[in-house]
Amino acid sequence: MIIPHSRKVSAPMRPMFFPVLAVAATFAATPVLAQTPTYNTAAPFAYMKDVTTGTVLYSKAADTRMPPASMGKMMSVYVAFDMLKRREAQLGQTITVRPETWRKWHSQGSTMFLSANEQVSVENLLHGIVTLSGNDACVVLAEGLGGTEENYVALMNRAAKKLGMTGSHFANTNGWPDPNEYVTAKDLAIVAEATIRDFPDLYKRFYAKDKFTWGKTLGAGQDITQPNRNPLLGRVSGADGLKTGHTEEAGYGFTGSAEQNGRRIVMVVAGLGSFNERVAASVDFMSWGFNAWALVPVLKKGQAAGTAKVKAGVEDVVTLVAPRDLGVLVPRGMGSERKTRVSITKPIEAPITKGQKLADLIVSVPGRPDVRLPLVAGAAVEKAGPIGQAWSWIKSLFGN
Repeated sequence: MIIPHSRKVSAPMRPMFFPVLAVAATFAATPVLAQTPTYNTAAPFAYMKDVTTGTVLYSKAADTRMPPASMGKMMSVYVAFDMLKRREAQLGQTITVRPETWRKWHSQGSTMFLSANEQVSVENLLHGIVTLSGNDACVVLAEGLGGTEENYVALMNRAAKKLGMTGSHFANTNGWPDPNEYVTAKDLAIVAEATIRDFPDLYKRFYAKDKFTWGKTLGAGQDITQPNRNPLLGRVSGADGLKTGHTEEAGYGFTGSAEQNGRRIVMVVAGLGSFNERVAASVDFMSWGFNAWALVPVLKKGQAAGTAKVKAGVEDVVTLVAPRDLGVLVPRGMGSERKTRVSITKPIEAPITKGQKLADLIVSVPGRPDVRLPLVAGAAVEKAGPIGQAWSWIKSLFGN
């Protein structure tokens, strides 16, 4: 039996520029593109980020506080995933549904259809939260892993602060209306991106499931199967997360993600007027994100962009390389003309570890704002001994 979705209520040092060696052409700072291709969404709150390049593609009232509704459950799941990663919890451990919790939540908005005194694994509770949006599942999981819901909420707020979610505060685990619970569209995108980045295996395991079966109907005792409310699943290629939300106060919202041809996007829309409007707005927004923009490759992972002088090291120079595949986004059809230069804002001194961030590659595309992309040490450089440091100092006096 399929049950439809329940209703849920110092003076800076002058930069030093070095010539770029053998640059082909870069990914990831957090540039916000000016002069973006024209787009308008019906959603009062909206935000989109190309995670692959770290580029913000769209922002509308994205720092304005709003109620999260069930999109707040992403933070509940993030904390659970973190506990699993730290081995403070296990997917197979069971939690007993307290009768008091069942009485309060068995008929409050979206439900997993848990039963009083039922023993449920952490894994199934996570499916109940992610796929079914169960308010009951959130509280049961919180009580089982945190001792009390209040303790678990404290963990959620601590994690949110650590992630840089400066415009959000959680008062419960399931997004139930509360004047002390609020988020921003930008913050929802932050936790979505962090979930994908920090727990890739768990993300794949839970967020793209199209339906889940749990509970029995009264009388006939038939299995209850509920669909995932994600409006992108089956409609946008590469869609694999994350979470819808709806209450009277919040309206209809959705935080989603999809990956196509090596590009991943995270998007948020909120405050929409109906279920169907949410579907249309989500699909159109994500499609625009992929179709209106083109990725221009700059450097492959490990490719050299130049060299930089090293002070007090056993080596005089260090190679600057890309830490990952790097690229920039431009409006589709604009072409791929670009110039690059390396910027080092402070002297580089040994010791240096391989992979250490040392400089930025500045990419200039005609008609677009410059983009700064990270460059790291291609090899470690140990600190020189006293004689080596003295020789390095002497050479510096003569400009060598």
